Amino acid sequence: MFSVVFLLALLAFSVTGSPVEVRNSPITLPMTRRLAFSNVTDLLRHDEARLAVFGEYSTHGRRDADTLANPAVPLSHADLGNSFSGYTVEVAIGNSPITYNLIVDSASAITWVGASLPYLSRSGVDTGEPVVVNYRYGSFRGTIFEDQFYFGVKQLTIPGMRIGVASTSQGVTVDGVLGIGPTLSSIGALQNSPEEMIPTVIDRLAAQSTIIRPVVGIFFQPIAANTVNHGELTFGGTNPTMYDHKVRYTDITTTAPSLRYWGINQRITYGNTEILAYTAGVVDSGCTFLYLATDAYERYQAATGGTLNPTNGLLQVSPQQYRNIRDLQFHIGDRIYRLSRNAQIWPRFLNYNINGGDNDIFLIVKALATPTGAGYDFVNGYVFLQRFYTVFDSGKHRVGFAKTAFTYAITN
Repeated sequence: MFSVVFLLALLAFSVTGSPVEVRNSPITLPMTRRLAFSNVTDLLRHDEARLAVFGEYSTHGRRDADTLANPAVPLSHADLGNSFSGYTVEVAIGNSPITYNLIVDSASAITWVGASLPYLSRSGVDTGEPVVVNYRYGSFRGTIFEDQFYFGVKQLTIPGMRIGVASTSQGVTVDGVLGIGPTLSSIGALQNSPEEMIPTVIDRLAAQSTIIRPVVGIFFQPIAANTVNHGELTFGGTNPTMYDHKVRYTDITTTAPSLRYWGINQRITYGNTEILAYTAGVVDSGCTFLYLATDAYERYQAATGGTLNPTNGLLQVSPQQYRNIRDLQFHIGDRIYRLSRNAQIWPRFLNYNINGGDNDIFLIVKALATPTGAGYDFVNGYVFLQRFYTVFDSGKHRVGFAKTAFTYAITN
């Protein structure tokens, strides 16, 4: 049995040497994994908060890009509380740099500080612009400042970066947030100018020609027992040493509400069975599980034979059923990305934390609250992204994927 305290010690890691690798462009930053949940209820509550945000506008049905924004209705951002899949990066702010650990969030465009460690810089310029970001289980309220922003303590600088400085915040347990979501998702945050978008870190790096393209590449190593898990963020391109062959891209969807985030279209099959017809959804590093529309979830449950465990709310299969599980195939663009049998199950060394026995087998597919047709019919969460190198390209409005050494690894 593993305790949460032991897991925190096991999975939290530090990076030695220079914290930033700068080769003109792209720029690679290490990420630190944080494990901060005591039971499966924490995980599900966190994910449900994010899912509620993605679906805020789905009651309006399918809408195209011409009707994507109603500035009178501020966009909310996903909950950033305790998360199984949280990664942080180290940044510094001010002429006399003060270091902050910010959680990397692909569903938010706003970078802000002051949740745990207060904003202490004396070089910042208060713009007087009030900013509010509402989370399902918390909020951030403050003012936009312009200040020196560094990765790696002055090795990479963004002068006059517009950052939020919290006067009050709830639901965020680190120093703040590094938003790498589409700039569009910042609409509504500025209280006096709700139609205005706030440039992201990626936007600023591209505008000052530090990076050639407004692109961010993300690599997650699957969580495993007795290993140091690695994550990294690359601005301006990709790190080819972390993936096999080419990155293949698909366009951002034009279906709301998914188009507000890193939304794509895909189809899912299980063997020869269609689980989910071609439809829109979201790619999100902050959600732990893979979520499917209710009807697709039911088809997946029937195909695997999984039964709902009443204690943790996950589908459970017997050893024989596990041996019979087929690849879950994601048809994205002109490529198929497969989650193997092992990639479809919860890490068994973490069963204790979800009220399971050592040898129990739980599936990582969960149900959304709506059937297909809501405008976000799936969320490819961390359990998907840890198997594929992922690229968010805001310049060309697309998302890319590539296989890694861990795509078919047996880690669970």
